[in-house]
Amino acid sequence: MAIGFQGAVIAMAAVLALIWLSSLVLLQQELGKSTAKPKFTDILSKSRPINLLSGARLFLFGARDVWFVVALPVYLHTVFGWDFWQVGGFMASWVIGYGIVQTLAPRITGDQAGRLPAVLWAALLAVVPAAIALGLITGVSPQVAVVGGLLLFGVLFAINSSLHSYLIVSYARGDGVSLDVGFYYMSNAAGRLLGTVLSGWMYQVYGLEACLWLSAGLIALAALIATGLPERRPVSA
Repeated sequence: MAIGFQGAVIAMAAVLALIWLSSLVLLQQELGKSTAKPKFTDILSKSRPINLLSGARLFLFGARDVWFVVALPVYLHTVFGWDFWQVGGFMASWVIGYGIVQTLAPRITGDQAGRLPAVLWAALLAVVPAAIALGLITGVSPQVAVVGGLLLFGVLFAINSSLHSYLIVSYARGDGVSLDVGFYYMSNAAGRLLGTVLSGWMYQVYGLEACLWLSAGLIALAALIATGLPERRPVSA
């Protein structure tokens, strides 16, 4: 707001250019280079647990972004009448709170991490966007339904994300951890892209309620996929 959109883009480009120049000077030339040259097919995981977990991750993050990225900020501005500072401040606070909960997630779930916790926590999460949509349809105060529901959604989503992050390390092959984890986070990015695209389109055509119902459906798919995960096993060395 202080420097405008164009000024913000220019400032971001300047900082990124500074980081790039610093990396050229300060980082070793061989840092991060691998002696092995894996084929593209090698990037795709050959592990069934990794594939299942990656599929669940794709739908989980698609379910968040399908209403969080585009639909929610526009809704807060147009329906609640919040200005850009209020919308941005609220969204930033949510992200900070989400990160705090993620660090506390192991204390909430204990040492339980496997198929059953992944399914149960995802099922609990799926209820939240469906409940928000029902609240909006039945005349519950939008401020109570959306803001209150979003806070609960953030807590449960952080727990689900933390469980997935534990499981990817647990399931990854000892001799190919980087490829397995890379494939997993590629699915994470694909889910975010899917959710972002659907968020804008769904909100313009059908409204926030439709985005919430789709979010609940995507999380239900993530829970269904998680039923195929194996039980927990020790983390690979």
